[in-house]
Parts: sequence; structure tokens; C-alpha cells
Amino acid sequence: MTRQVRLVSGFLTVGVWTFLSKVLGFVRDVLIAATLGSGPAAQALLVAFSLPNMFRRFFAEGAFNTAFVPMFSKKIESGEGAENFASEAFSALASIVILLTLVAQVFMPLLVFAMASGFVGDERFDLTVSFGRIAFPYILFISLAALLSGVLNAMGRFAVAAAAPILLNIILIAAIFLAHNRGFDVALSIVWAMPFAGIAQMAMLWFAARSAGIKILPRRPRLSPEMKRLAIIAAPAALAGGVVQINLLVGRQVASYFDGAIAWLSYADRLYQLPLGVVGVAIGVVLLPDLSRKLRANDTAGGTNSLNRAAEFSLILTLPAAMAFMVIPLPLVSVLFERGAFSAADASATALAVAIYGAGLPAFVLAKVVSPIYFARENTRKPFHFALISMLVNITLAVGLTPWFGYLAAAIGTSVAAWIMLLQLVTGSLKYEGIAMDSRLKHSLPRIVLACIIMGIVLFFAASGLGSYLETAKIRYAALALLVVLAGATYLVALLGMGAMQISDIKRAFRR
Repeated sequence: MTRQVRLVSGFLTVGVWTFLSKVLGFVRDVLIAATLGSGPAAQALLVAFSLPNMFRRFFAEGAFNTAFVPMFSKKIESGEGAENFASEAFSALASIVILLTLVAQVFMPLLVFAMASGFVGDERFDLTVSFGRIAFPYILFISLAALLSGVLNAMGRFAVAAAAPILLNIILIAAIFLAHNRGFDVALSIVWAMPFAGIAQMAMLWFAARSAGIKILPRRPRLSPEMKRLAIIAAPAALAGGVVQINLLVGRQVASYFDGAIAWLSYADRLYQLPLGVVGVAIGVVLLPDLSRKLRANDTAGGTNSLNRAAEFSLILTLPAAMAFMVIPLPLVSVLFERGAFSAADASATALAVAIYGAGLPAFVLAKVVSPIYFARENTRKPFHFALISMLVNITLAVGLTPWFGYLAAAIGTSVAAWIMLLQLVTGSLKYEGIAMDSRLKHSLPRIVLACIIMGIVLFFAASGLGSYLETAKIRYAALALLVVLAGATYLVALLGMGAMQISDIKRAFRR
């Protein structure tokens, strides 16, 4: 099996499991929308849900794992005490997050104010504080689960780590059905289910790591030379992660002043997170340890090939999704979300945000391709500097455009800032050896773009022709499915016809 096939196989493994997780997460949010709509309970739940997830991305998946995965990958490659290093990192992360959880319980009103100051003075604020205190301990278990995922990914065992988030969505969906059938408070049931889902994920990954030969046991935290090195590398990444979270905070603050907007932006975010999560997560999870190992082995040619194939893979899957979000956002949102407490007005407001997020989707995903260039070299300072600039762009647009675009200013700021971040990452990476487009990517890139344009034109006219069917109960699901199949077939035929992809490429991608 060639290196290229192994890399694409890793993308597919993570992508398939992540896709299943995202689909279940989407089902979860459809159920939340149907039972709670965009009312106070839904908005309070979504903000409370975002609190531990925000800090999780900051501490675990962001700063900590950005530093941990390359160091652990190199220890695996050299056979230098990987298990001991993982146990020390596990204990250090647990100590930090336990302290954070205790502080958050005390200062939860301030956290909610920082997240959604527009809630002050109405029932949403107290409800969010209550929900936040219940949900926040989830961060402890999911942060440790993220570290365990990093261990498995560095060892090339992608399936279990990618499948673990499915547990969260299964447990939350079960909580929604149980609450609805038994007459319980749906929002409160979801919040209480979160910590238990975190425990389940952590346990699943701990046993998987043990089966892989890495037995991680808690120990008394100590500031060893390796932990100092980990902290030095993680600090700039933590600051960069903080900048990213400030971007999210700005968006939520803007939305909190518009009734229902937090729910609209959250549901729009869930829709565009489907391709972003599947492709972006797969790229980031597989590419970072792969590049770290190649750097350790001085394999510049292999690293260049990995980057180009990752870029090609992400563009082939991301660009058509972005085109669909911009061309038919309302049919997508109305068919998928509009039911129960989620009204036609909610669907229209959400669809506008989906179209704007769609314009930024390629930048979000390509940033996942370029960022490992820095992280694999343990360079976390440059991405932090770039993130600061993109943050300033986001704040300026999100706040400055609010008088004209309302809650949509938050989405505009997010998408434009993503493109600014990508531009900086690309230009800054050119100083490294082997960072260039190869002949295959130069050949396929314009053809992928043209295939997407052809698909977008077909999709626009097909959606216009199916307009009445997309608005008719029951039939609308079949009409949307027909649109998806037609768009996919058009895109695939265009790719093959223009030579952007060969049938042999598809066969090799699925070959084990």
C-alpha cells in the first residue's frame, strides 16, 4: 500500500465516522428545533451547550493537542517513552480542567454575560446560568477524551477516536425522546445528559488506548522538562485558541441582541459543520501526525505529497457543499428544520446565515490543511499572530455592519475572517522547504472549480423547477433527495469528464 493510499484511507476512515457523528448531531439539532424552536429555552440551551465546548476547543483539541500530538508522534516514531509522556500529559490536563470547572461554577453568571449579554434582564439569563452549571463538568471528560483521541490518532488508529463523538449524540437523542415521551423538561434533560455522555466517551477511548498498548494512568502532576516543553509549545496555541473563541463570542454577543438569532446562527452553524466537520476534522486528524513523522524522518517529498493530496481531497469535497449552501440555502433549511416549533420565518432567517457561512466554508477547511505545516514543526507562534489579525477583522465587521445587516453581520465577520486567516497561513508557509503546489494539484484545481460552477447552475434551475414540491409536506423530502442526487451526479460527471479525477483514483481511495 503506497503512502498516498494510506493517507487517503486515513481521511476516509475519519471522514466516514465523523460523517455519522455529524449526521446524528444534525438529527439531535433537528429534534431540538422541533421541540424548542428558537424560543428562550432553546437559546439558553444552545449557549449553555457552547460553554464547555468552547473551553474544550481552547484547552484540549486546540492548544493542548496541537502541542501534544506532534511530540507524542515523534516519541512513537523513536520509541522514547511515549506511554510515560502520555500519562504525564493526561494528569496535567486533568488538573488544569478540574480547576477551571470549579472556577466556572462560581463565576457562571459572568461567563454567561460574556457569551450573551443581550440575555440580561429576561428569563434567558437565569436559565442559561442554571443550564451552564449543570453542563460545564462535561469539559473535564471531553478534554481528557480529546487527549486520548490524540494518542490513538498518532498511532494511526483513527476509527475509534473518530467514532467516539457518536456516543454523545446517541445519548442526547435518547434524552430528548425520553423527556418528550415522559413529559419531562426537554432542555433540562439534554443538559443533564451531557456530563454522562462525556464519561462514556472518555471510557471508550481509554480502553481503546489500552488495547493499542498505551495504558494511561493518573499520577501526581509534576513540571518535568517534557511538560515544560509541552507548556512552551502550547502557550501560543492557547492564545491563538483564545482568539478563535473571542471570534465566536463576538458573534454570539451580536446575535443575543436579536430575538431568535442565537438559535438561527446555531442551526446554520450545524448545517455547514456537516462538511466542515467531516472534511476538516479528517484532514487535521490525519495530516498532523503524518507530517510530524515525515519531518522526523526528513522525508520532504513525502510531506509535500501529503499536503497536496490533502488539499485536493478537501477541495473536491468542500467546494460543491459550499456551492449548494449558496445556491439553495432555503430549500435545505426548510426541508431539514421546518417543523413543530421551527417556523417558516425561522427557516428564512437561518437560510440567510447558511449562505454566508457557505461562502467561508472552503477557507475554514483549507486552513485545516495549511495549519499542520506550522504545528508539525512545533511552531505555534505564527498561527497566533495570524489569528489576532483575523480576530480584528471579525470584530470590526461583526460590530460595524450590525446597523445594516443585523444578526447576519456575525456570519459575515466569521466568513471574511476565515479567508483572511487562510491567506496569512498560506503566505507564511511558503518559507518552508517543499511547500508548493505539485503538477497534479495545478491540473485538477481549475477543473474542480469549473465542475462546481456547472453543478451550481444545474442545481439552481432544478431547484426552481421543483419549487412547489420542495414546499409540499412529505413530498419535499423526496424532492430534496432528488436535488442532492442530481447535483452529485452532475459534479462527478463534470470531474471525470474534465480529467480532474480518474475512476482509478476512486478505486485506490477505497482500497485497503
